[in-house]
Amino acid sequence: MSAPLSGIRVVEIATFVAAPAAGALLADFGAEVIKVEVPGGELIRHTRPRHNGFGSDFGGCPQFEMDNRGKRSLTLDLTRDEARDALLRVIDGADVVLTNMLPGRCRRFGIDPETLRAQRPALIYASLTGYGTRGKEADSPSFDYAALWARTGLMDLTRDPAAVPAFLRPGVGDHSAALSLVCGILAALRVRDAGGEGQVIDVSLLQTGLYLQGNDLSQTLATGNPAPMHDRRAPRNPLWNHYETADGRWVMLVMIESPRYWGAFVRAIGRPELEHDPRFEGPVERYRQNGELVAILDAVFAAHTLAEWETKFEGQSVIWAPVRRLDETRQDPQVQAMGYFSTVDHPELGSFETVGPPLLMSGHAMPADRPAPALGADSSSVLRAACLEKEEIDRVLAPRDEAPGEARGEGKS
Repeated sequence: MSAPLSGIRVVEIATFVAAPAAGALLADFGAEVIKVEVPGGELIRHTRPRHNGFGSDFGGCPQFEMDNRGKRSLTLDLTRDEARDALLRVIDGADVVLTNMLPGRCRRFGIDPETLRAQRPALIYASLTGYGTRGKEADSPSFDYAALWARTGLMDLTRDPAAVPAFLRPGVGDHSAALSLVCGILAALRVRDAGGEGQVIDVSLLQTGLYLQGNDLSQTLATGNPAPMHDRRAPRNPLWNHYETADGRWVMLVMIESPRYWGAFVRAIGRPELEHDPRFEGPVERYRQNGELVAILDAVFAAHTLAEWETKFEGQSVIWAPVRRLDETRQDPQVQAMGYFSTVDHPELGSFETVGPPLLMSGHAMPADRPAPALGADSSSVLRAACLEKEEIDRVLAPRDEAPGEARGEGKS
């Protein structure tokens, strides 16, 4: 079976995470993805784990490798007329343009959706911005920390009431937005292949953040009331809560339908007498006496280590998970059984593990084991395929006499 996107060509003009991550998934599906970078390469390409606090001398950028695997690299200084003309000729042979350039900069460079689709109505244009393409903030640069996490209320709600707002981990919101981009692109390709025109796919970090907290936000929109914060000392459901173990680790209980699990749970923790205790017998009673029940469960979980709880819960009809550290996740037997990590054989960095795609397909292998391209490795071949003559290619790729300025930065959206 051929790859789902075999024969589809994507031109990616993007930096950092969200849009490149979408490009990597499209490459996993079999698309040819041409990544356009500034001649010096984007910032994240040059980032090393030690720059982010990891105690390692790894010589590459693992997150760049993950989000740019399987692509081709074309370097262009888009502040130069000949480079912009060359890019338009490359785009002329593409099915999809994927970008996180700010809308105003796209218009200045002549690669905005209106300009490109006026000539090629079948072109699909996928745009990732911080705040959307309309309104006064359309050209405001952003990261997921700001537009998706802080701005939408997620940062405020994801904590206990007495704690300071939580700090988002790198790329979490960006990878969520990448899935929206891919979803829109696939839908637009289907419409186009059925005889329709191309479309503009508009994904913003702000919109993604609103969707991610849709359960709370939909209730706020309908009722006008703010969402209540989770207080682990007095939760609405003590079986949907986290508890500390004897060795300072944590377990997460997620028995939302608590009546179904109450009996099995109290037997699993060695407290069967609690099952018919009138204080806690039903969900209403457990809510009304939540502080008392949490205090009991705190003492129960504090009596054993996390490893001991894993043994006690094995085979029991309870929904729970150990709160793992990231370095432990690497050895998770279920992760290994499903093959969620891939091994990349890199020509310069050697072999290393990376994170695979967020889905598996029965008819298409998605090993995610291809390295990211070396900077500019495919520039000449991509430009030749766009019918540029040798002299034109030499001019386009010739270094500037002066140091690059505005060229370094498509703009993170």
